[in-house]
Amino acid sequence: MRLTRRDTLALAAAATAAACHKRQIETPTPGAAMDTRILDGAFPPLARKASPGAFAMGIMDLATTKTWYWNTDRGFPLADAAALPIAAAAMAEIDAGKLSLGEDVRFDTLDLSPPPSQISRNWPEPPDKRALTMRAADLIALAVREGDTTAMDVVTKRVGGPGGVTAFLEAKGVLGLRVDRYQREIEADMFAMPTFRAAWRTQAAFDAARDAVQPAARQAAMDHFILDPRDTATVPAALGFLDLLAGAQLVSPASTRMLMGWMGTAPGSLFKAGLPAGAFVAHATGSSPSDLGFTPATAELAIATFANGRRYALAGFLVGSTATAEGRAALFAAGAALASRAIG
Repeated sequence: MRLTRRDTLALAAAATAAACHKRQIETPTPGAAMDTRILDGAFPPLARKASPGAFAMGIMDLATTKTWYWNTDRGFPLADAAALPIAAAAMAEIDAGKLSLGEDVRFDTLDLSPPPSQISRNWPEPPDKRALTMRAADLIALAVREGDTTAMDVVTKRVGGPGGVTAFLEAKGVLGLRVDRYQREIEADMFAMPTFRAAWRTQAAFDAARDAVQPAARQAAMDHFILDPRDTATVPAALGFLDLLAGAQLVSPASTRMLMGWMGTAPGSLFKAGLPAGAFVAHATGSSPSDLGFTPATAELAIATFANGRRYALAGFLVGSTATAEGRAALFAAGAALASRAIG
């Protein structure tokens, strides 16, 4: 079903409203210490299944900060999960009175970004000399819940660009998690394409423009992308960011509840299938477009609340994968299942 612009705005508004409902959880009960030996023994064979790609993961007990990592010596692309630090930076601006949830943010065709974006997909034809206004809250909700690239870029621009997001992260002591470019820049660079243009805003148009680039050049660009330190996070930095978020140390308690609400209503968690029944997952998930049988990046940043009330931060990154979407999802689910076994 094709959404109209009115449908897009309605979806964003519904996502914003959903974040206002608090989820009741039990008071945390004491649990066994994390048995990292299970992860040390079982994760390496799982990671080898990602070959020729690389799979990284980490888990932190948010009550004790006991942490386990795998593949900590490099940064991994955030993909659309970059929406989470961008949203946190925006909520910090709201806390500081520099932005309001109800502010009407204006943007036009020059602000459109490539798929996935409901805003771009439903923009009027032809895509020139157009402008739209959306509430800041609706844009942030679309960015977090749907990984909407246009919403991400518009919010980024409103908080001072990638430099503004970086300044926020550094001020909070988050090092090793980087937001360096707009999404429209990242996706064009990933496939050795020229500067993104609004005419490429739909999936079909973007794919046609991408396919106009020689396959060898596209593969070389994707190979470079997965090693580029820009727009990446190390596993420890990702878990540290989630720990600060869960503890309301990034933004105010009210802003934390709203942000966690958006994460909690986001569809498509990759970790969820591997967690025990009753676990609640608040997450930001992203995957770069696949091309030539190659998916440069898949990522998920999540806070899982178990039925006993205990909370864990989970971060997973997969780069250079030749697996299907189902195969990539299975890796994340298997990693979450191992983490669940280690928790006991």
